[in-house]
Amino acid sequence: MPKSRIRKKADYSPPPAKQGASIKLNSRAWVAPVMLAMFVIGLAWIVVFYVTDGSLPIDKLDNWNIVVGFGFIAAGFGVSTQWK
Repeated sequence: MPKSRIRKKADYSPPPAKQGASIKLNSRAWVAPVMLAMFVIGLAWIVVFYVTDGSLPIDKLDNWNIVVGFGFIAAGFGVSTQWK
């Protein structure tokens, strides 16, 4: 039986990187303070709502103030996904 020919594959060379097109943000020092600030603001919003019997922070929102507080907390968790 005849021997098959061996094909030599070309070496892989990655395409040249674009220097000016991408901007990388290497420093993630902003993530932890923003995350903690969101947590504290959300917690403070809910605590103030309960302590003042619903008259603060925004009277017209009524019980939706709880949703706003948990929204800040959820935003804090969203920011925390950027933490390395």
